[in-house]
Formats: sequence, structure tokens, C-alpha cells
Amino acid sequence: MKIFGRDKLVEYGKRHADAKSALDSWYHETSSENCQWKTPQDIKIRYASASFLTNNKVIFNIKGNNHRLVVAVFYQNGTAVIEWIGTHAEYDKKKFT
Repeated sequence: MKIFGRDKLVEYGKRHADAKSALDSWYHETSSENCQWKTPQDIKIRYASASFLTNNKVIFNIKGNNHRLVVAVFYQNGTAVIEWIGTHAEYDKKKFT
């Protein structure tokens, strides 16, 4: 997958050192040539706890669900855009559609 918005992960990792390693792992795994999401099921196979919203948005639990990563996935062209990252408590206050 081609992942856009890595700068958001880097900045968040600087502010939340406990999440940095998990975010780095998520990015390196998902941006590898071996990672190709064609359907939501492809994501669910690897990330069983991922949640799916409308408009092809996927919520990934990071670091034992302490942090949440919101990604818009464009299956047809193999790209994903990091839209938001925050703590679980911050996520609960937001409205994603």
C-alpha cells in the first residue's frame, strides 16, 4: 500500500513515546510491497480488531487500544491516507463519518 500522511505518525510519536514503536511497526508493515488491501476483509485478516466506518475509513487500535489511528483506504488504487491519530479518550470525543 502507498501510505500518505506519515508525518502525522512521526509527530504523534514524538509527543507519545509509548506509541512510537507500534506506529513505526504499523507503517512499515502497511507500506511494504507485500501489503495490498483489495477489500476490508484483507485488513481484518491481519488486524482483527480493526473497525470500519463509512467512506472506507478504518480505525486501527494502537498499543493495546490506548491510541487510535483513523485511515481512509482507497482499495481500487492501493492507497491509504492517515487522517487522524490520538488517544482512545480523544477518539471517543470525536465524530468520524
